Amino acid sequence: MSRQKLESWPDWKIAAATTVALRIVFSLIAGVLSLFLHLKPALIQSNGLTENLAAPGSWYYATLGVWERFDTLWYLHIAQRGYDVATAVIFYPLYPTAIRGISWLAPPIVGALLLSTVAAFFFLWGLLRLAKDDASVEGRLLLLCLIAAWPTSFVLFAGYAEALTLALIVWAVAFARGGRWWLATFCGALAGAARPSGVLVVIPLFVMALRSRRLRSSIVLLSPAGWIAYWIWLRWSGHNSVVEAYRVSQGMTLVAPWTGAWETLRLIVAHADVLLAFKLAVVVAFTVLSLRRDVRLEDKAFSIAVVLQMFMYTGRPLLGAMRYLLLLYPAFIVLTSYAQRWNAKRLGFVLAAMGALNLAWLWAFLNWSLVL
Repeated sequence: MSRQKLESWPDWKIAAATTVALRIVFSLIAGVLSLFLHLKPALIQSNGLTENLAAPGSWYYATLGVWERFDTLWYLHIAQRGYDVATAVIFYPLYPTAIRGISWLAPPIVGALLLSTVAAFFFLWGLLRLAKDDASVEGRLLLLCLIAAWPTSFVLFAGYAEALTLALIVWAVAFARGGRWWLATFCGALAGAARPSGVLVVIPLFVMALRSRRLRSSIVLLSPAGWIAYWIWLRWSGHNSVVEAYRVSQGMTLVAPWTGAWETLRLIVAHADVLLAFKLAVVVAFTVLSLRRDVRLEDKAFSIAVVLQMFMYTGRPLLGAMRYLLLLYPAFIVLTSYAQRWNAKRLGFVLAAMGALNLAWLWAFLNWSLVL
């Protein structure tokens, strides 16, 4: 297909084609890698809910079982049995509720992967819409390439709530920019019920509402409703709080962001932790990109909140940082503007390096050797 023809497509069609292509690519890669995994029983059993995993070597394992890892098992458990395990409360209810809602249509793991794929489409479509004022059609295609190659982008197609949360966030912002405050509030409320980071979308919504100076924009005051409702339900039903569950199950304690940042630096120096240093460097780089002068005020405020949240727990600093950086859509849009000025050789090298890291993270994920 020629680039000119692709550029003539509407955004939704480009997003759909990209989603289908990535779903096929990641499924094929995971299926092939499943033949070469070196699974260690002790490592698997150190994670929760691993008692009834499919045995490697079957078609089921290569197509579906290979994705049954880490958070996915918790979401599937909640979808089937609810919050009957105390530590399950760290997994917010929207995604498992959606899985349960389509359980009549497909087995839970199929439903989870289907939901993530559909959500990935809406995320990519919304991202193209947000970038429309800042990038040409060619630039927006490059933006999708950067997202696709990004280390841990495969998680958008795993049984994780990432794609759903990202889709709700970008569409909440897009609707608010278009003055569609009810839809923005609805997406914002759902985002807060999808993941802890989802509630942060209230920040750009509040900023845009204040700048609009319109009474009807005050509806965004309800955008934290999903997050608040979940926390109220936890207290009313006698469950542990999310903060306590993180402390007990993950060994992570809530602290001020500067305390978490200092702990990260200390561990890098004390243990020569190269991976942690790499994560910190990327977080700093993306923070700088997000705070460029031409970035909108609401996007800057949102980016700062996302980065600060990454440092609010000690014990396992920057856990999941690479996938949380997918939230920083302003940084990706700015990065795209830089990438457009690179020559083909440099751009190819960057995309290849990111893609190689993405595959390395996927290999570790499938091998149970890295918690995202």
